[in-house]
Order: sequence, then structure tokens, then C-alpha cells
Amino acid sequence: MNIDHRIYLCLAKMSPTGTEQRYIQEAFSSNWVAPLGPNVDAFEEELARHFDRPQGVEKSPVYVAAVSSCTAAIHLALLLLGVGKDDEVLCQSFSFCASSNPVVYCGATPIFIDSEKETWNMSPELLEDAINDRMAKTGKKPKAIIVVDLYGMPAKWDEITAISRKYAIPIIEDAANALGSYYKGKPCGTFGDIATLSFNGNKMITTSGGGAIICKDEATKKRAIFLATQAKEPFLHYEHETIGFNYRMSNISAGIGRGQMTVLKDHINHHKHVHNLYREFLSTTDFTDLTDISVQDNPNGDFDSNFWLTTILFKKELDTEAFCLELDKAGIEARPLWKPMHLQPVYKNAPAFTNGVSESMFKHGICLPSGPWVTDDDVKYIVEKIKEAIVF
Repeated sequence: MNIDHRIYLCLAKMSPTGTEQRYIQEAFSSNWVAPLGPNVDAFEEELARHFDRPQGVEKSPVYVAAVSSCTAAIHLALLLLGVGKDDEVLCQSFSFCASSNPVVYCGATPIFIDSEKETWNMSPELLEDAINDRMAKTGKKPKAIIVVDLYGMPAKWDEITAISRKYAIPIIEDAANALGSYYKGKPCGTFGDIATLSFNGNKMITTSGGGAIICKDEATKKRAIFLATQAKEPFLHYEHETIGFNYRMSNISAGIGRGQMTVLKDHINHHKHVHNLYREFLSTTDFTDLTDISVQDNPNGDFDSNFWLTTILFKKELDTEAFCLELDKAGIEARPLWKPMHLQPVYKNAPAFTNGVSESMFKHGICLPSGPWVTDDDVKYIVEKIKEAIVF
């Protein structure tokens, strides 16, 4: 392996037929280069069709609005649910900050919930504990629950949605990592009252930068678009009765997304193939005193992760930062697992309900290159370098 060949975590890959360029050229030819336009409308329709094709379960229509980022989508979702000053929102701690930062944008307070060991997602047990605790202390229910399908792994949706219904607290599903993942045959992105997607450059498909908000009815989609386009009232002049945002996706970005939809299935299949190779190679490699390396896998047949990123845990605690830097010397981009939000300095005063799971994951795990450019030979090389890095 030539170390000049850098292996990235998840690098975007365009369709082999150049479909993205065709849609972009159409946008330039028609001068639709700003937000809105035919690519935006078509991309939203294509995404909606993806979610209208569950694996053997009852269909339920969704309505998709394309926006500038998943962060923007989460912010809009919170606003649509009426989250505002002095409200509390229950948030998954083991995640990227974009899942919780929009809560603060709204003037509300995030309440962090730790993970369970099987999916690494929000613990249903701690979720219910937190609801009861906050109701006892504040005299009111939290306004919403933000659940993440982390690294593409579906959350324990039966248990979480049962709690949501029991207390009548709506769910925002952060499915940023989980396009193409399923739970009991139903696609991730359809479990929350509102859901969000990311099309950042390292996601399953990309629009360069962008996201989407998934709604259960057309009225909610229209409200989301209204807020995402500066909340302009329907007059010829600019009239505003509420604060809006510049959150709509551009027609150029949506053109990239339309092309990427043609290779979505191929990308999902490749991520799953790479995951299986890691599992095979890691299970047959001698790791001396650190033989126990586990690859996160589907807990059972109810779960069907897209394995956006393959993640591994070492039995013994190690300096994951130093370990990833050692792999970096070999031309491999690896990354520690997320540092839990309840341990972040910016959220030091936020209430948290913890069980030690996410903190342990952070100390023991890393993410491995998993994108559509990663080859079988790359995986073999990465596993060998992991073996070397263990004893460096």
C-alpha cells in the first residue's frame, strides 16, 4: 500500500455517469442558480418516494423540505413544535453538537440522556426517568425529545415511541447518519413526529452541504418552508409577522442531490460490504494482548443499519486521540467516537441523566474509513495498521 494514497473516513463520490453535472448544467442553462427551482422540487419528491417504500410494512406518506443543513432542519423542527424560551428538550448525549445546539438557539435548555449498550442510542429507561424527574422539579413536561440514529444504527424505536405517546411528548428524529437504515422494515427518518437528514460531504449521499426536514403532513412542510424562507407573508412587498431564516437549499445543491439519489442504493450496499469485511478481518487477526476488539453490529433482526461508519470498541481503555494520530501517519483517517455532550464544557451546567455508557464508548472506541471510495485492499491495510498501532 502506497501511503501517499490517503484513506478518508467517508469521502463523497459522484455517480459514474455524471448525473450530478447534468442537473447542475441544467440549472446554469436556465439561470436557476439561487434557492428554489426545479431541482429543489424534484429532489424533495425523490426523497419522499424513498421513504414511501418501506420493507413490507404499511406505507405512510411523508413530505420533505430541502434546507441548507441538518442543523437548520433541527432548528426548524424545534420551532414547528413550539419550543421556545424556558422550555426543556430531552437530547441524546452521545452525538454531534448539531443535535443539541439548536435547542439553545430557541432559548430552551437541553436535558442530556445517556445511551444504552446495544445501539449506543438514547436509553429508553433513562428517558423515562428524565421525564418524571423534570416534571417533578419544574411542574411541566419537556417540550420535545431529540433521538439520534447514531452512525446509521436505528434507535430502540418501539420503546422510545411508547414513552413518547405515554407522556404526549413529540419526537424529533435526527436521522442525519441513517438514510437507508431500517427498523422492523420501516425506514429511519419516519419514526419521529418530525425527522431530519444531512447531506454533508461525508454522508451517505451529499448535496455538498445541505439537509432536509421530513414531515408527516403537507401543512407542516409548508410551515417549515415558510420559516426557511425568511417568513415572508404572501404580499408583493416584503411583509413579516414572525422571525424567519435563510435556510432553503439552493437549486445547484439540489441538482447534486438528484444525481446522488441514483447511486444511493450502491452507496448503502458498499458501506455494508465494508462493514462485513472489517468484521471478518478483525475477527481473524492476532491482536496480542488486545484480542478483544468488537465491531458494532445490528443487535438483532429488527435492526438494519446502513453502517454509515464502521465503529469498533477496544476491550481496554486507550488514548483514542493518540491512536487515531498513529493511524493518520499511515494515511488513514480515523476518528474517536463522539465525546458525549454532557461532558462538553459548553454544556457543563445542563442537567444530564447518565449511566456511564457513552463515556465508556468515548474512551474505548474509534470510527474507521467506510465510504464509497474504501476498497477491500484498503480494509486489509487498515486492519494491519490497527494491529501495529496497538503496540506502538
